[in-house]
Order: sequence, then C-alpha cells, then structure tokens
Amino acid sequence: MDPLQRYIAEEIATDHVDGLLSRREALRRLALMGMGTAAAAALISACGERRVTAPPSGTAEPASTPPGMQGARPHQPITWAGPRGPLQGSWAPADSPTGAVLVIHENKGLNDWVRSVAARLAGVGYSALAIDLLSSQGGTAKFADPAAATAALSGIDPPLFVADLKSGLDELQRRVPGHTLGVVGFCFGGGLVWRLLAAGEPRLAAAVPFYGPAPDDADFGGSPNAAVLGFYGALDQRVNASEPAARAALERAGLVHELVMEPDADHAFFNDSGPRYNPAAASDAWRRLQDWLALHLE
Repeated sequence: MDPLQRYIAEEIATDHVDGLLSRREALRRLALMGMGTAAAAALISACGERRVTAPPSGTAEPASTPPGMQGARPHQPITWAGPRGPLQGSWAPADSPTGAVLVIHENKGLNDWVRSVAARLAGVGYSALAIDLLSSQGGTAKFADPAAATAALSGIDPPLFVADLKSGLDELQRRVPGHTLGVVGFCFGGGLVWRLLAAGEPRLAAAVPFYGPAPDDADFGGSPNAAVLGFYGALDQRVNASEPAARAALERAGLVHELVMEPDADHAFFNDSGPRYNPAAASDAWRRLQDWLALHLE
C-alpha cells in the first residue's frame, strides 16, 4: 500500500474501533480495497491499540445551523477538460468574488456535504469549485455503495490526483480571472492539499488542509507563495502523528503558516453530516479560515 491507501484503510479500521462501523462492515470495506481477512484483522487490532484516548460519543447536539450555511450561495454541476478526460465538479460562484478556492473532498467522493462547503465559501466572497476526483470512473454519483467509491479512490495513483487538482486550478483561473487562488481539503482531501504543495504550485496564495496526513520528508519549496493554515483535532492521534513533519517542512520552505490544534475535537470535526462533528471546533475553524483567506486571498 502507498501512504494514501494506508491512510484510507486505517480510517476504516478506526471507524470500527470507535463503534461507527460493525466489524463485518469494516472487513467488507477493507476487502473492497484488496485486503485479505487476516491483514484487515491485524490492521484493526493495531488501530485499536493506538486509540488511547476515547473519542467523543458523537451524541452532542449539533449547532442549529452549521457555520457558514446561512449565507451559502447556489451551486451547480460543471465539467471541464482534464488531463485524462472530462473532470466533474460543483461550481459555486460568489456574487463579487475576492478570490477563488478549490475544495477537495474526503475519501467518500464529491457528496452533498462537500458541495455545501463550496457554497459556504461562495457566500463569504470566494468563488469555489469542489472537484470530483472520481471523474475518471464516471464520477462519485456512479457509485451506489459509498464504500465502493472509497475503494475506487484508494486505487488511483496519487500523481494522477495532483494532475487533476492542477487542472481544477486552471478551471478556477478561467472562471475567475485575475483573482488569487486557494485550496481547502478535508481528511483524504487534506492529505492531497499537502501533496499539491509538495508537487509545486506557485499559483497558490493560501492552502488549508483539515486533518490531512502530510507526506514524510515533503519539500514545499515549489509552492513559495502559499500561506498554510492547518487544522487538527486533539483526539485524532492517527493524523496528528504527521504534524511535526508538516511543521518542519513548512519551516524549511520558509512558508507563512499556522497549525491549529482544536481541543476536545476528533478527526472530521468540521463535517456536520458525520458522527464526529464538533460544533465548537467547527465554528472556531470557520472563523479562522475566513480570517486566513481575507488576509492571503484579497
């Protein structure tokens, strides 16, 4: 397994450890990724041993309205020519944009929640494009089983993702000419924000990975203009283990950066459609995100 595949597999195993998936369902999802029963069981055991701190129960009452939803703008499906064929996405234009943001989804593909994030960004002045990284396989909507969509993402070589993301930035430039570019990603998508920075993307003025794993020994020198705001949940030991490497790489590259550890928050704390949603952490992150974009995209 490459590091991204391993990350996805560990997320499935951790979901079982936290009681979000039955063991049978976790084994089924890991099998879709090509893991045998013995290997899957060993991974689940290892993730259970590392899960020292009990995660939140997920039963807290969510905020009446998730941060940014009140001002969200309409969004619509679009396609454009990508490096390997048509790419799909959800386009949310701001009324009077002050910048443009590429949104990278979690390992579930382009779903309604990710579309809502693009719509929220448009509502605060940033035209946003949420890309579908399963476009080469017909798009996320082609997968009736969300676990199959996750497995399909795990089978795509990471350099192909980076090429698609760069094409997404091309499309943003075409639709919002003359404006600065940013990128926001969540979970798996947060990991791809780090990889996009490592691949070198001088057009980026701001990059915001939410609880995404940074690659080891990354060199962000090819993205000299990117101001990086990284978010972590204090209970998310699995992803937090990569924070020191991310910080060191940012310092080596001399990039403007801030890495925020949200207290009492777990992985995926910003996703108001999921069981780990933390309203307080999400509201704080939304405020910080807006401040960061206002400082670096305008």
